[in-house]
Amino acid sequence: MHKVFPRSASISLAIALSGGLTIFARKVELGGVSLGYVFMPLTTLLILLLAATAPQSSGPRYQWSVVAGLLFSLAGDVCLMLPKDLFLAGLLAFLVAHVCYLVAFTADCRFGSRFVPFAVWGSIGLVVLVVLWARIPSALRLPVMAYAGVLLTMAAQAASRAMELRAVPAAAAAMGASLFVVSDTLLAINRFGWDLPASRLLVLGTYFTAQWLIARSVYQRRSGVGIR
Repeated sequence: MHKVFPRSASISLAIALSGGLTIFARKVELGGVSLGYVFMPLTTLLILLLAATAPQSSGPRYQWSVVAGLLFSLAGDVCLMLPKDLFLAGLLAFLVAHVCYLVAFTADCRFGSRFVPFAVWGSIGLVVLVVLWARIPSALRLPVMAYAGVLLTMAAQAASRAMELRAVPAAAAAMGASLFVVSDTLLAINRFGWDLPASRLLVLGTYFTAQWLIARSVYQRRSGVGIR
């Protein structure tokens, strides 16, 4: 245990550093290349490494579904950060990532075991869509609606699982899923609605934290996981 903690802590520190450079050093160039293009995928890759190297995981289906979700997130990051308009490709990559997370969150908990999280997230999603609907280009409305449905289902299942298992890793996953919704909502508002102040900090700060929490939820505590 003593040998394991420094490794995961070191990876988490590297994630924080790389994430900070992604947010604040975007306009800094090295050899004509923006550091943002380097550190954006590197941050997600480090988060993937954190999940993949968990020594005491919540089970192979959970761990490798999360790893797969992070791999598709990495593809989504690359699509969305490039100057080309690859928004739909990025949206599809993240949709598949959320499906992978949904597979993880049903590994040890029945889908929809608690109704309240689904009702809450469904209501929130409906409100956001209604507010932004007129501002979303008609060609993107169906893809955005499909993506929002999968994202909110993933977040609701994560919360439902946390309520069922009452365990620290499950709570971390639910918090990460919630922050993912916050990040994507801020991104949607900034893209389709109104310019947000400090949008890069808000969107990427919540996004990296969300992914880190989901990756960290793979780690299973040796001396019991209950939070009762």
